[in-house]
Amino acid sequence: MKTIFSGIQPSGILTLGNYLGALTQFAELQKDHNCYFCIVDEHAITVPQDRLKLRKQIRSLAALYLASGIDPKQATLFIQSEVPAHTQMGWMLQSISYVGELERMTQYKDKSEGKEGVSSALLTYPSLMAADILLYNTDIVPVGEDQTQHLELTRNLAQRFNNRFNDILTVPEISIPKVGARIMSLQSPTKKMSKSDENTKAYISMLDEPKQIEKKIKSAVTDSEGIVKFDKENKPGVSNLLTIMASCTGRTIAELEQAYEGEGYGVFKQDVANAVIEKLAPIQEKYYELIDSDELDDILDEGAEKASFTANKTVAKAKKAMGLGRVKKRK
Repeated sequence: MKTIFSGIQPSGILTLGNYLGALTQFAELQKDHNCYFCIVDEHAITVPQDRLKLRKQIRSLAALYLASGIDPKQATLFIQSEVPAHTQMGWMLQSISYVGELERMTQYKDKSEGKEGVSSALLTYPSLMAADILLYNTDIVPVGEDQTQHLELTRNLAQRFNNRFNDILTVPEISIPKVGARIMSLQSPTKKMSKSDENTKAYISMLDEPKQIEKKIKSAVTDSEGIVKFDKENKPGVSNLLTIMASCTGRTIAELEQAYEGEGYGVFKQDVANAVIEKLAPIQEKYYELIDSDELDDILDEGAEKASFTANKTVAKAKKAMGLGRVKKRK
């Protein structure tokens, strides 16, 4: 059984895009893989955070993972900062990371551009991300295309460590999901839907109420043609709505094109909204059952314990390989 690791930052409520593009696949992957799903809260503090809001978002993300189908009996769900091995390993990998390769990271360039007093953690956090993955002898990391650069660095660091010290780290494979739907912004359908978008009409939060969802779908950018047809290049808005509806209903794009032939956008948008509302309703119900429950705390406690067991073994091997600490001489 191969091991999969995936981490999501608690930087806001997950979107419909996160759910359809990633979480639905996670629920399937856990059935025949050894999965570690991590809330990477230490990555979030590379930029300033409100502590109370951050704590709330950490808990909320954990509840959404579970409400979306992550089963703690099949997978390990935990919070990064509750497993100290992550920062220990992160520091060790930072010592073999080069400033030049960290400065080349696209996300570092984007987030630091034009800003004064940029946190050093923003530069070095790819080493921590590598630690997150390498601690669990990860075989496969499912990521979006925007994260492949960080994963290549992770592979390089694992190989560098193994060559320099001892061959103890598993070099992970990058997996860019082919099946997961790529959901685009409702207002700028040529860019990916993002929970950090300043325009709240551009994304559907997994916790949006039905009226909010309906309003956002109805205001989604389309075109003046009035034909429900999939054409990503010339009709990105309509194509995005077709992708959303297909993902929520299980119907094919071709079936939907045929069903809405001659209907126009009004009826189509209403039906897309209804499909999204129906898809999210059971998730939201489960989320609100979990969010303030002892059950959620018990699951996260158990997850941290299970993750620590594996992570601590990797750290111990890495320390020994690097010559850190003592070798106790017993008489």
